[in-house]
Amino acid sequence: MNSFQFLVAVTASCGGLLFGYEVGVMNVVLVMDAFRIFFDLCTWDGSKLNADGINIEDKSSKDKVPFYRDLKPTDSKSFIEGFITSSFVLGALCGALLASYLGEKYGRQKTIMIGACIFAIGGILQGSSIRNYIMIAVGRLITGLSVGCNSVLCPTYISEVAPAKIRGTLASCYQLMITLGIVIAAIINAIVWYFTNIKPDDLNTPRTKIDAEISNFEWRFALCLQAIPGIALAILMSFLPKSPRWLCSKGRDEEAVQILAKLNATSVEDELVQSELRAIQEDVAATVAAGSSSVAELFSSVIRRRTFVVFFIQLFQQWTGVNVIMYYQSQIYNEMGFTKFLSTIVLPVVNNLVNFISTFPGMWGIEKFGRKTLLIVGAIMMMIFHILTWAFSTQTSKGEFWKYLSVISVFLYVFAFASTWGPTPWVYQSEIFPLRVRVKGSAVGTMSNFFNNWIIAFVGPALMKMWGTRSFLLFATCCLLAFLFASFFCVESKGLNLEEVDAMMSGKAAGKA
Repeated sequence: MNSFQFLVAVTASCGGLLFGYEVGVMNVVLVMDAFRIFFDLCTWDGSKLNADGINIEDKSSKDKVPFYRDLKPTDSKSFIEGFITSSFVLGALCGALLASYLGEKYGRQKTIMIGACIFAIGGILQGSSIRNYIMIAVGRLITGLSVGCNSVLCPTYISEVAPAKIRGTLASCYQLMITLGIVIAAIINAIVWYFTNIKPDDLNTPRTKIDAEISNFEWRFALCLQAIPGIALAILMSFLPKSPRWLCSKGRDEEAVQILAKLNATSVEDELVQSELRAIQEDVAATVAAGSSSVAELFSSVIRRRTFVVFFIQLFQQWTGVNVIMYYQSQIYNEMGFTKFLSTIVLPVVNNLVNFISTFPGMWGIEKFGRKTLLIVGAIMMMIFHILTWAFSTQTSKGEFWKYLSVISVFLYVFAFASTWGPTPWVYQSEIFPLRVRVKGSAVGTMSNFFNNWIIAFVGPALMKMWGTRSFLLFATCCLLAFLFASFFCVESKGLNLEEVDAMMSGKAAGKA
């Protein structure tokens, strides 16, 4: 791999940074007092909590020093919270649907640029929302359109410019950037929360109305900040080349061979470049001979196995429970008995760093051990850690030791996810379809991801309210099903170029089951 290939892959992976920031920002924004009052998630009558989260008027409270506002949840809290959070995922689902058409018509590179600009617009709309949760939901839906579209096209673009031997590693950069975006959002917004929610200036100001607004700077700043990475990605993508496979599909072979030469840091006459060009041209010729692709082709006898696999691999990725933790982790830690400071700042930042760092073993392991091995081992590990989290959480009333065992189990689950099921589905779906339906096939996987993500995001607050930490048993069961799925339905594509993967999936070449 040369420096230009690396630069192209990393820059395109920054589409994941937008996704990650959007996920990470909501975990903290949802527990910002001003946001909760503004959107009728909670009310505040002026009562106060001490540093341990106990009302200072309570007889059991020894510490009478006011530290936090004592907000009371409204009856509509779970619904509004789920509606606002899930609207982003609904937009992403629609964006994934549009990705196939836009990616084929305008090309991967240009469509990613457009998506980045749309993301910036959505972030500004969220941050400037009026006091109606419908408007912020619309802003989140717009950012979702961008993320959904780019979640299809960024891994596809990377897989089409990366050499076969390290395609999995480079494509998994997208997942790495998602985790980095979550970390950046967590750190920035934890700092904002710290200075605006701990001993706030209005803590001792008399309240005349329980739903009266307080300063909304904190959440408006956090949400408007999304415009910066959106604009930055659009600018950076303008310097990257178009996909050589897309150019060949449009009859622009001369441009394609120039880009292949640049990607391989050699001349257009080099045998490696000419060999890659011939393989792409043969694939394109076969595609043209068969006519234009349609959605129905995804369910033909040759393709439907791949469609089935990418749909369910993304379904199981979501039902391992990762986004319940990422969207609502502050509330989960609070349920385990941790203080507001630990639940909102310390533990989410630590967890998000674990998520980020754990992606590196996944990027290495995906080429060392293969896609299927990571899926099987990861599913078993996640199931075990979910069960342990539930078991330890039932004992938290017995002391601090059990609380920390619970949260360590959550961190270990995140490690297992980020190093296996985090990057692997995105890599897998970008490489198992033939060129003629590659974007459409990837779109099916991405739509499955976001549809199930939307369900999780919408029902998550109600699920945690009804079941509490017993929800982890549900996710453990899903991990067991994911293990069975990976064992019996997934094949190994490690080390093969895209044309060889296509031949294997079509039954024209032997592959590892």
